[in-house]
Amino acid sequence: MARSATPRAPLGARRRRLVLERLVEEPDGFGGRLRRYVAGPTLWGALEPLGSAAAPRGGRPERAGLYRVSLRFRPDVTPAMRFADGVRRFPIRAADDPDGAGRDLVCEVEEIVEEALP
Repeated sequence: MARSATPRAPLGARRRRLVLERLVEEPDGFGGRLRRYVAGPTLWGALEPLGSAAAPRGGRPERAGLYRVSLRFRPDVTPAMRFADGVRRFPIRAADDPDGAGRDLVCEVEEIVEEALP
């Protein structure tokens, strides 16, 4: 059997417990919709910082921390979901199987940190 050229995470690298949260939309009874996230399965993964980017959102300055999350392959992970790590939330921007073998899943996520106005 041929081995993949894609390097795998070393043993013990995926030691962070992340909760996969799914987006649920419900009618609010007034013609609108309520959007909320519901906790799903707990997964073991690795969180690797990639940097940050500053951008104004809604007239307020915010800093987006960019990260890469590596975990075992799951076919149901989509960009409509997010990961939770305690009080921190990481919306998924992209999810991909790097070598197409169905072993690993790499997600690009961001953490929004609101900066205080002076």
